[in-house]
Amino acid sequence: MEWANQLCENRQFGSKMTDSKYFTTTKKGEIFELKAELNSDKKEKKKEAVKKVIASMTVGKDVSALFPDVVNCMQTDNLELKKLVYLYLMNYAKSQPDMAIMAVNTFVKDCEDANPLIRALAVRTMGCIRVDKITEYLCEPLRKCLKDEDPYVRKTAAVCVAKLHDINAQLVEDQGFLDTLKDLISDSNPMVVANAVAALSEIAESHPNSNLLDLNPQSINKLLTALNECTEWGQIFILDCLANYTPRDDRESQSICERVTPRLSHANSAVVLSAVKVLMKFMEMLPKDLDYYSTLLKKLAPPLVTLLSAEPELQYVALRNINLIVQKRPEILKHEMKVFFVKYNDPIYVKLEKLDIMIRLASQANIAQVLAELKEYATEVDVDFVRKAVRAIGRCAIKVEQSAERCVSTLLDLIQTKVNYVVQEAIVVIKDIFRKYPNKYESVIATLCENLDSLDEPEARAAMIWIVGEYAERIDNADELLESFLEGFHDESTQVQLQLLTAIVKLFLKKPTETQELVQQVLSLATQDSDNPDLRDRGYIYWRLLSTDPVAAKEVVLAEKPLISEETDLIEPTLLEELICHIGTLASVYHKPPSAFVEGSRGVMHKRLPARTGSGESTESPDVGTAAGGSAPEAAPSIIPSQGDLLGDLLNLDMAPPTTSGPPPPTTGMQMGGMDLLGGGLDSLMGDESEPPHVPPRMDTPRSPSPQPPSPVYTHTDYTYTDYSHTDSPPDHSPTEHSPPAELGGDIGGSPAMGAGFGAAPAVMPASLNAPVGGGLGDLFDLGGVGMPMGAYIPPKIVWLPAMKAKGLEISGTFARRAGVIQMELILTNKAMSVMTDFAIQFNRNSFGLAPAGPLQVLTPLGPNQTIEVSLPLSTVGPVMKMDPLNNLQVAVKNNIDVFYFSCQYPISMLFVEDGKMERQVFLATWKDIPNDNESQFQIKDCHLNSDAASSKLQGSNIFTIAKRTVEGQDMLYMSIKLSNGIWVLAELRVQAGNSNYTISLKCRAPEVSQCVFQCYEAVLKN
Repeated sequence: MEWANQLCENRQFGSKMTDSKYFTTTKKGEIFELKAELNSDKKEKKKEAVKKVIASMTVGKDVSALFPDVVNCMQTDNLELKKLVYLYLMNYAKSQPDMAIMAVNTFVKDCEDANPLIRALAVRTMGCIRVDKITEYLCEPLRKCLKDEDPYVRKTAAVCVAKLHDINAQLVEDQGFLDTLKDLISDSNPMVVANAVAALSEIAESHPNSNLLDLNPQSINKLLTALNECTEWGQIFILDCLANYTPRDDRESQSICERVTPRLSHANSAVVLSAVKVLMKFMEMLPKDLDYYSTLLKKLAPPLVTLLSAEPELQYVALRNINLIVQKRPEILKHEMKVFFVKYNDPIYVKLEKLDIMIRLASQANIAQVLAELKEYATEVDVDFVRKAVRAIGRCAIKVEQSAERCVSTLLDLIQTKVNYVVQEAIVVIKDIFRKYPNKYESVIATLCENLDSLDEPEARAAMIWIVGEYAERIDNADELLESFLEGFHDESTQVQLQLLTAIVKLFLKKPTETQELVQQVLSLATQDSDNPDLRDRGYIYWRLLSTDPVAAKEVVLAEKPLISEETDLIEPTLLEELICHIGTLASVYHKPPSAFVEGSRGVMHKRLPARTGSGESTESPDVGTAAGGSAPEAAPSIIPSQGDLLGDLLNLDMAPPTTSGPPPPTTGMQMGGMDLLGGGLDSLMGDESEPPHVPPRMDTPRSPSPQPPSPVYTHTDYTYTDYSHTDSPPDHSPTEHSPPAELGGDIGGSPAMGAGFGAAPAVMPASLNAPVGGGLGDLFDLGGVGMPMGAYIPPKIVWLPAMKAKGLEISGTFARRAGVIQMELILTNKAMSVMTDFAIQFNRNSFGLAPAGPLQVLTPLGPNQTIEVSLPLSTVGPVMKMDPLNNLQVAVKNNIDVFYFSCQYPISMLFVEDGKMERQVFLATWKDIPNDNESQFQIKDCHLNSDAASSKLQGSNIFTIAKRTVEGQDMLYMSIKLSNGIWVLAELRVQAGNSNYTISLKCRAPEVSQCVFQCYEAVLKN
């Protein structure tokens, strides 16, 4: 608390004797006694009484009854007494707002005192008293203090503006304090500059869209000048501000780096990390062949190493940040391996973090040194540390191929120790080594099998079962080993059960005559006796494969597996870039973006590293400068990549010539190429990334009687199965040599035999093998003629790409939502003299993740002067990036002639889902819960519908009326909308009889969408 901090500060004014006497009393009428002393004529007695009051307040006693008496003590020249009274005021003003106004006159008077300490104290206290009634009285004194001749007063006033903005943002803006604060960045005193930057940064965080810190080369120069002279916390504020600036070119970037580099030798670790953050960001813009670039890399290593000599807590923070830096630029610390060797007295959290960084820095040059260390660590007494050390040896083997044999030998030595947890960890990592280097180290399997009985942890048991199943042909008694696990099948964890099922199926395919009974037993246990849906489904898949075509089953289950990657725990590149921009903050310790742990994502801006300049890669394209709604901002980088890049992405798609067979079913999760160009993204529009919005299958795709393409094969870790749900006829289920007996349900799919052997079939199974498997899903989603709601608004088609810009290809179109599926309806016209074929389409990243749910179906060549209409289903699970405007969509279309680019804007109503009607009570609670700052109000002019007609028309576009009430002849409709990514928008529509102008208020947790939603209301109601 502010007053508690100031209480500590006040100790310099205390008397030489101890202050403990103020915290003890033997008097019965304590409040009455204090009241009398506070009104005493003697100054010393009055001061003693105030100290007793503050002491009581500090230990939690309620002394608010003395408020008037304490406030009367403000009229004094004694600085110590004044500070104590101000402490009391800050604590009790909120509970006594009416009484606090009594102190205003004294504040105003103190703001004009000759003593700058008193002026600063007064304005600081007024900022800490969070009472609305007082704020208006604070404006004039604050304005004077912001322009005070004394820098101490100005720096205190700068922070006060941020506090006042938190209480009443509108008042600060109306009074022009923000402009004054910006002027203070040019102040001659470095501490004033630092506090002004800190205040503006804090205000900007709560208002991310406001361009308060308008940084330019001139203001950056002023900040860098102040950086050398202000205090350490001032330096942190300025460095954090610099990190948000994007230099114009590599020359400016180098200049800033040169002036920030001296901060690396600062004694305060926070300053060092903030300086590292700035340098890591600006290094992105420096060409790698520049001499200064390599010099900067060398300068970054010593300060990071020095941080590791601090106390353990600081070491841990430094190590978490170093972990990020090493992932981005391992060359910085590649020669500093020894500083990450573990010390015997390091806390466990430091040990584990150092171990992680050691693996990241491991290379062929230092692997011998690293392995020697890791072998020592594996004999420690700390179990968690030993486990991590054993895993680290395995990671070394996978990362540095030359060391693999040495690592395997070390792991075998550790297994010989017979220490239970060491053996189990070793088996887990050896499984990964087998995956990385097949047919190389299988000679150790015999040693592993000797330790089978000692395995009691699920991960180790699962790893051992995988090894036995994978190399069953090399293990004579593999069936006995797996059968021993089968005895307690239902007591095993799901991980072990799944692995055991797969291993026994592999064994059956390798040794069918010896293990037929074993495979029937495990399939029965997995399907009939298990409640786990994953296990049951995998069991049914295997049983169906084996009963249908054992040869196909062998090809699927025993297929060659891809090699595992070197490092599986690396942070995803986009997230890593964002975390680098947050070095020195909690985000860099948690290794999570601020939006993941800061309550309310509003105000949390996503940061990205700047693009490297001078690389010679063109990112511009003709005909992209103007979007559908106007010209793009000049400063914004180009969205569409160069033709070469995009052509490469488009060619990754299936570009086979169109066939006459029916269109394949849309793949809703498909991402059409990798146009990850600008990065960033609108987090508030993304919803929960772990569950992408569900897109129903397209319902209007005709079923073709022609032959279907082969069934796709899906692979999941260690088992593979064929999906028959896309075929219109079931596979042949005639008995084969190795099929399980009919009485156990060989004919899977719902036949009587299956019912007897397995109980009820899962929902995904067809009712009968004689019915088309594909028909099950078709029937499920055939909703009995439910089509587009009556009155749903579809914008008229407009020309998106004129023929003169696309070598004779004209594209016009619109968007529609039908039966829950978003459609992009295109008209392609060939105005050239040549035939056009091989059409493909791709979208850039956009605000709501719109992406084609399938290829562009142009089934016949498009001849000269021909026109074709195409409907392209869209999904909303593509990559996300905030666009301007929000509903802007940038598209690339390829044909046999060239690649063409255009922009269009989709109505946001296409994203309004059918289950967007909120319960009344939920609506009311949500409306109250959304901050008033998020409310936007608009006027809809020249609309001549009554409230019922308006409600009916809006419902056609999934804008649902929750309630209606009439107040003084004015109808008020309360409505709810749900977007495809889970964002809710609440609305209040006011319709006055005889008045053609409507008023609409929109509330949403992501206020960025309000403008688009309003435009949607206007379009629906007026068309």
